[in-house]
Amino acid sequence: MGEGAVERMRGPRAYASFIGIGLAAGLLSGLFGVGGGTVIVPLLVLLLAFDQRLGAGTSLAAIVPTATVGVISYAVHGAVAWIPALILAVGSVIGAQIGTRLLPRISQTALRWAFVGFLVAVIVTLFLVIPTRGAELELTWLTGALLLVVGLGTGILAGLIGVGGGVIVVPALMLAFGTSDLVAKGTSLLMMIPTAISGTVGNLRNHNVDLVAAALIGVAACTTTALGAWIATLLNPFTSNILFAIFLVFIAGQMALKAIRGRRPRVA
Repeated sequence: MGEGAVERMRGPRAYASFIGIGLAAGLLSGLFGVGGGTVIVPLLVLLLAFDQRLGAGTSLAAIVPTATVGVISYAVHGAVAWIPALILAVGSVIGAQIGTRLLPRISQTALRWAFVGFLVAVIVTLFLVIPTRGAELELTWLTGALLLVVGLGTGILAGLIGVGGGVIVVPALMLAFGTSDLVAKGTSLLMMIPTAISGTVGNLRNHNVDLVAAALIGVAACTTTALGAWIATLLNPFTSNILFAIFLVFIAGQMALKAIRGRRPRVA
């Protein structure tokens, strides 16, 4: 990274940008049960000239305190399935290792288009299946095994294309397991904590984390995560589904753009 890029990452403008990014990411994290990386990474790249790896590593580190506050906020409302979240986390941590090993062997463009197709299917389903607010996630041997599979799939995708777990886990819990939207979001945030810690340890070893940026983004995000979670409890499930569908349209659009750019021939 050049000297100019380093200069742009420090100073009053950079610090204000870190705080602003954190405030936006925290609100989305609490509202939708996602980590906020889908906002943090592109903004770090576009506004502050971070390269993709440094942006992703910094985002993952910032997610740890953000998700922790989110879990506490949802736990106050009894909307966290603790053991299922840990099962998902175990699968996700293992899956992420598999995904990173498969990364050199699989076409990123094909993966991104496949994920866009998955998101489109989820968006359509969100308008057809409305979860009941009182639905619980009953843990049996079968659901435990299925949760592990979902966690593995989430981790593999995270390792392959850098997609945060919440975008997959929240709709999976609502649509496949019949969980309420609030429990899905609270459980998703809890799952992210060990996953993000595991990824951050590896990123620190590879010097892919800007600790100052991660600290400012994480602290700022903590101030709005609880607000997002509170707003989520005020929304009825149908409205929540509509807002989540809009968010997924944004994610699908980002992924489609990356897929299109990935197919363009490089100019020598």
